[in-house]
Amino acid sequence: MARIPPPVATVRAAVRGALTSGPVLVACSGGADSLALAAATAFVAPRLGVAAGLVTVDHQLQDGSAGRAAEVAEWGRAVGFAPVEVATVSVAGRPGGPEAAAREARYEAISSLAERIGCGTVLLGHTRDDQAETVLLALARGAGPRGLAGMPRRKGIFVRPLLDVSRADTRKACAALGLVAWEDPHNSDPAYARARVRADALPAVVAALGPAVVANLARTASLVAADVDHLDSVAAETLAGVRSAAGLSVPQLAALPAAIRSRVLHAWAAELGAPGSALSHRHVDALDALVTRWHGQGPTALPSGILVARRAGDLLRVDL
Repeated sequence: MARIPPPVATVRAAVRGALTSGPVLVACSGGADSLALAAATAFVAPRLGVAAGLVTVDHQLQDGSAGRAAEVAEWGRAVGFAPVEVATVSVAGRPGGPEAAAREARYEAISSLAERIGCGTVLLGHTRDDQAETVLLALARGAGPRGLAGMPRRKGIFVRPLLDVSRADTRKACAALGLVAWEDPHNSDPAYARARVRADALPAVVAALGPAVVANLARTASLVAADVDHLDSVAAETLAGVRSAAGLSVPQLAALPAAIRSRVLHAWAAELGAPGSALSHRHVDALDALVTRWHGQGPTALPSGILVARRAGDLLRVDL
C-alpha cells in the first residue's frame, strides 16, 4: 500500500474530526486551502457515510471569474460531490470596503444554498496562518477580546476544520495530489490590509520571533475564544435579569463588573438591530457612559440608522 504523504494525511485527519454528521457543503474557491479541504472531504466523507456537496462563489470581481468557478464546479462533480453549484453574487453597492462587501455577499449566498438543500454544516478552508493574520489585524485595530479570539472553529452552520493546519501543508497536500490551485491576486494586492499582513507583517514577526509564533498566535485566539464564550454566556443571562419591558435597569447595570456590563450593552444593542459589523467599542462606550458617567448627556445613536438609546431616570431606553 502506498504511503499517504503526511500533508495529505494531516488535512484528511482534520476533516475527519469535523464530519460528525451530514450532509455537509464545502465552500471551495479553488485556492490551495479550500482545494485541499475539498479533496480531503471527497476522500473522507464517503468512508464515513456522509453526503457532501460543493459550492464555489463567483464574485464577478475579476476577468475570467465565471470560467474559473465553472472549472472548480466541474472538478467537484468529477470527484463525487453532489450537489455542486456555482453561486454568482454582486458586490457592488454593498456597505463597507471591498473585502467586507465580498465576504458578506459570499456568506449570504452560501447560507442561502445550505438552507435550500437542507445542509446544516458548511466547511470553510481557513488555516492556522489565516488565524494568526486575523489576530495581528485585531491587535493593530485595537480590538478587544472578541477580536483577539479570531475566527471561531464553529459559528452557526460554518465550521473551520483546518485552523490547526498550516498553509504550507495545504499547498503540499495539493501538490501531492496533483491539484493545481488558483492564486487569488487579491491575496497579494497591497491595497488590502490582510494582504499586507500576509506579505510583510507576519513574515517580519516570524523573522524576529521564530516560526513558532504563527502557532502561538493561533493558540492565543483559541484561549481567548474560550474566555469570550464564557463571558458572553454570563452576559446573556445577566441581560435577561436587568431588563424590563421599559428598558434596562441603570442601577443593576452600574453594579456589574465592567467586563460583563460592556457585553450586556453590546448584546442589547445587537439584539435591537445594530449590525455586528458596525457595532464598535465607541458605541458600547457611549452606552456605558449613560450608566457610569452620567451627567445629563443626550441620547446615543447606534449604528442602524434608526436606533437611539437614551437614559430616562433609572432606565436605559431606545427610541425606534
